[in-house]
Amino acid sequence: MYEVELKVRANHDQTRERLDALGAERIGSVTQADTYYDAPHRDFAATDEAFRLREETRDDTAEPRITYKGPKIDAESKTREELETTVGDAEVARELVESLGFEPVATVRKDREYFSLSGFTVTLDAVEGAGEFVEVETDVETEPEIESAREAAAELLDDLGLDVDDQLRISYLELLLADDATDTHE
Repeated sequence: MYEVELKVRANHDQTRERLDALGAERIGSVTQADTYYDAPHRDFAATDEAFRLREETRDDTAEPRITYKGPKIDAESKTREELETTVGDAEVARELVESLGFEPVATVRKDREYFSLSGFTVTLDAVEGAGEFVEVETDVETEPEIESAREAAAELLDDLGLDVDDQLRISYLELLLADDATDTHE
């Protein structure tokens, strides 16, 4: 499975207006706390991989899950292999991965609002310490499907009044760590 994703900074109020005008269906909202880990056997920042424990809260119900994201596979988007599964107990999962030598790097906290439009999930993310973003994403089964999905995602961004040339190919974790590095050098 490949996650094809385009992400840009955007004003949520303006984007909601465009989503409404285009007939998007609001499909829910969640709060997420994503703790990212580095592996004892390789540097995920150097290999462009990610491993996280996500604690997602929806309607006062928490659901923990673990996710591995492989390196980005193209230069035009954040497309990458993604493997994810739920876990029964977030604290036990945390203890398990840390017992195996995985080190927590940082936790990214965000409020997400989801919409469905034209076969894509459009997500409005309010990321603590980083601002407002819009992600347009879909999953595809095979690599040959990636290019057409990426092109359709770019068209949808345009329909939302957003510019694909403004996209960010870095994760929220990378964005926050870069901001921290800038703050410590000022």
